[in-house]
Amino acid sequence: MLSIVMLINRSGSMVLPFLGVYMTDHLKFSLENAGIVLSFYGIGSVLGSWLGGYLTDKFGEYYIQSWSLFLSAPIFLIIPFFPSVEMMAVLIFLQSTISDTFRPANSVAITKYARPENLTKAFSLNRMAVNLGFSIGPALGGVLSGISYNFLFVFNFTGALIAGIIYVIFFRKRNKIFREKKKLETFEVVKKTGKSPYKDYPFLVFSFLCTIFAICFFQFFNTIPLFYKDVAKLSQSTIGFILGYSGFIIVLLEMPLVSIAERTLKIPQILFLGAVLAGLSYLMLIFGSNITWLVLSMTVLCIAEIWALPFMSTVTALRSENGNKGAYMGVNGIAFSFSFIITPFLGTYVVSRFGFDSLWLGSFAVLTITSFLLFVVVKKMIK
Repeated sequence: MLSIVMLINRSGSMVLPFLGVYMTDHLKFSLENAGIVLSFYGIGSVLGSWLGGYLTDKFGEYYIQSWSLFLSAPIFLIIPFFPSVEMMAVLIFLQSTISDTFRPANSVAITKYARPENLTKAFSLNRMAVNLGFSIGPALGGVLSGISYNFLFVFNFTGALIAGIIYVIFFRKRNKIFREKKKLETFEVVKKTGKSPYKDYPFLVFSFLCTIFAICFFQFFNTIPLFYKDVAKLSQSTIGFILGYSGFIIVLLEMPLVSIAERTLKIPQILFLGAVLAGLSYLMLIFGSNITWLVLSMTVLCIAEIWALPFMSTVTALRSENGNKGAYMGVNGIAFSFSFIITPFLGTYVVSRFGFDSLWLGSFAVLTITSFLLFVVVKKMIK
């Protein structure tokens, strides 16, 4: 049911992939101003991830997830009424702060309801729901934005609201039962909080490498749509369908590829392959921009995502203990959220100064180095 809620929520998530295009095409922002606004999304995401982890350990994941969904929904309706750079930055910051308190709470819920031996598969199932929703959202968003960009914000509002209602209906009683069971535990167990992730130095190094990976990977949301529009000359609906295809291919391949990887490889090897493939997918964009080549590059990027993101969550979950799972998931969320600050600004800056080819080549080089470092660090963390 957690995955169903995520599916509904993400099916309405069509603003972010088109936000850069919306600002440059509809609001006539410069590339650099659009990058600045998108960076405020990342600042809010960092704050939301930290706040979500802290509040989850304090109040429980049920309340944080439900309040995040209900409070973020109306902000989507407000955004189109404030088209200045300054107000867009403020509203995007506020929206991402509230929305991203959801992520560490949702990860903790997965660790609570999943069996330890199925942890990676549980994260993968949840990500499948995200990507199935993401295959629906951008594809529909590409069509709707061709009519009016305002439809994007209305559908985001609707998706978050419906997801919140269904989540509360299904999990309210289950949360009450779980809290009553926790009251029966001994005082010592309840008081145990575990180590702080901020003092777990190998984990902090791992989180830093996750940030570097994410800075390159999450160009998917920012500079790739701009590349499709400005270099490949694709229409908004075609851009939406390619982004939607990425979600579909992940839904189709994630569970089989995760199962194969778990049976044949160790986690450090899987993360190495994921980072290398991500770099190759960006390198491919230097050599062509026809639709077939773009779809092939996106397919490689999807496989990279499958072999990187769920296993990064698994490393975080394995490193945490009872009483500090929210804090660990919060740090993991922060590691990725920093990319939302850096990627839009850095990506648009490199493109405006040096061109797309320099961006893709640099991403390939950074991801290749990161792949080796992830292998070494995670191998030492997981015996």
